[in-house]
Amino acid sequence: MSMVCPASWMPRGRVLALCLALAAPLLGCQPGGQEGRNAPTGQRDEALWQEIEQSERLSRGRPQQQEQVLQTLQARTAPGSAERLEVLSLRGLTAGQMRDRARVDELLSQLSHWPVEANRPSAELAAAVMLAQFHQNKGDLREALKALAPLEQQGQAPRAPRVLLRAHATLATVQSDRGQMEEALAAALAAVRQAEGLGAHWRRASGLNELARTYHRAQQVERAKQIHAEALRAAQLDPDPVLMSNVMTVKGILHAEDRDGSVTRQAWTEALNYAREAKAEGLQAMGLANYADHYLRLGDYTRALELAEQALPLARRAQNLNAEIVALHNLGIAKIGLKRVAEGQIHVRQAITLDEQQGALAYAADGWKELGQYLEQAGDWAGAIEAHHQYRRIIDQVLRDDTRKTVLEEQERFDAERRARDIELLNRANSLKAEQIRARDLELKLWAALAGCVVLSATLLGLAYQRIRRTNLALASSNEHLKIQSERDPLTGLANRRHFQSAVQRLADSGKLAGTVYLIDIDHFKRINDQWGHAAGDSVLIEVAQRLRAALREDDLVVRWGGEEFLIVVPPRDAVDAQVLAQRLLDLIGAPPVAHGERQIGISASIGFASLPVAPHGLALSWERAIDLVDTVMYLAKAHGRNKAYGVLHIDAQDEAELGRLSTRMEAAWQEGRVGLVALQGPSGQGAS
Repeated sequence: MSMVCPASWMPRGRVLALCLALAAPLLGCQPGGQEGRNAPTGQRDEALWQEIEQSERLSRGRPQQQEQVLQTLQARTAPGSAERLEVLSLRGLTAGQMRDRARVDELLSQLSHWPVEANRPSAELAAAVMLAQFHQNKGDLREALKALAPLEQQGQAPRAPRVLLRAHATLATVQSDRGQMEEALAAALAAVRQAEGLGAHWRRASGLNELARTYHRAQQVERAKQIHAEALRAAQLDPDPVLMSNVMTVKGILHAEDRDGSVTRQAWTEALNYAREAKAEGLQAMGLANYADHYLRLGDYTRALELAEQALPLARRAQNLNAEIVALHNLGIAKIGLKRVAEGQIHVRQAITLDEQQGALAYAADGWKELGQYLEQAGDWAGAIEAHHQYRRIIDQVLRDDTRKTVLEEQERFDAERRARDIELLNRANSLKAEQIRARDLELKLWAALAGCVVLSATLLGLAYQRIRRTNLALASSNEHLKIQSERDPLTGLANRRHFQSAVQRLADSGKLAGTVYLIDIDHFKRINDQWGHAAGDSVLIEVAQRLRAALREDDLVVRWGGEEFLIVVPPRDAVDAQVLAQRLLDLIGAPPVAHGERQIGISASIGFASLPVAPHGLALSWERAIDLVDTVMYLAKAHGRNKAYGVLHIDAQDEAELGRLSTRMEAAWQEGRVGLVALQGPSGQGAS
């Protein structure tokens, strides 16, 4: 596990404290103009602003120590003043970084009740940035992006430049980590422009440093190196150890793919030396943890262990929970690599427990996934399968939570549209009543033309009825469209989990699933994202979805199950037909390569499948248990080299409890003859390139 930000250096996709340290210089402001003036007096306290800025620079390396300083400075600021807004914002950086929800809530309360009307939009945006950083550190990028919605609001009141700078910098990191590279680059460029407008060399250096990192993640390596050289020149005009440590860290990242690794090693050595000069133990811990991950990737587990052991006590002394979790994780992985499997598992499980306690379930899931991969390499199949089941348990919860949030958002949107339509119908009804009143007046005045008025009234009523009927039909159509949208994956156009859960009712008899279930996982998908970028990963997902549809019939159900996984349910068929389809799926996915721009990306997949009820005892399964079963055999396909499909022929189990016990030791039960499996091989020479 790595704490550096680019996807190519993050086995778990973690956005950790170093990302905030890299962006933190963007999150303050050089005082100036009206923003730097004390609200009650209209005068700017130059000495106080200098102390705030100095505390900001120090807090980037020693956040815990500077929290007390910032509290003292806050006591010297006037309520509603620009100085207090700045201090609260800086305190919010440390609170978000440490995932301190209580402190975040306290600061949000102060910002949300801002006493000065003119500065209230700035205070609201500062609160949004603080909340976004908190969610970002917990790994909930969806909520982080949602928190930044006020940035897009176009109100009449202007926002303070320093607050906009915070917002653009935070938005850039969140969008970058979500793979929205074009949007991230736009936000990072906006942050650089804001920093340049404020005049401080060190802020400009930090902004350019973050921009270089974003270009690197967008696969524009040469452009990233050019921007970074500019950042280094700016940093040298106003250097401090923390700034130089951050700049050298990114330099190491940019050259990590060089054939000669000397530039990266030298850059990271300098980064550590600067962190030690700053006496910033948290920054040192992050640097050492990064270095440990680097050596894990090289397979030098002894060196990785040494670095992780150095990082752990530093992280604990600095009370940097993120660095502690990564150090524990890398320490455990290094020990597993050295065949000290039992010891290593203890450390990794400790790291995962800390993530779970903090509510960072996405990180916990990734921790289990990486643990399973290293246990697999170490030959501990039982441990690897258990880790995989734990990963599946947590990632299912994460995906369920995400689906629930999506459903709630769709329901809110639907309710809003329905209210708007109800208002429109009410207005039309009122118009109809007005027409009726006018018709009656006309009837009284023109009684001689009663017959004509009756005809006219009937015509008006008929027209009104037709309009209301068309409106109701349009409303029903819109509701159906919303339902379809909520049950479709927006990227691939396939059904999503919500659609599956409604469709499974017609596929299941008395709650038991009948048919053949296939679970498909694209091999080395993270490597594709890391090597070619998230846009390439999206191209792969879209192409795989098209190939799956091409292999299936109209009444077959194909679902994007989550991430790089797809689920297929087809009507009952015999074992031979199930194997034929599995082989066809392997062949279609594995050839030809996926085109992405000028690149040809070779891919393959691992598949688990089973026909239900399960032979030989006709064991009927719920859909949840059926998916657990095919997930287990799919994992066996991965463990045996990937680019394979493993299918269940028979299982000697009379009930689900016995099936569960056999599933936990599937390979051993296969060797004992209690489980019958078939193994199919995909096209040769395929895989993520």
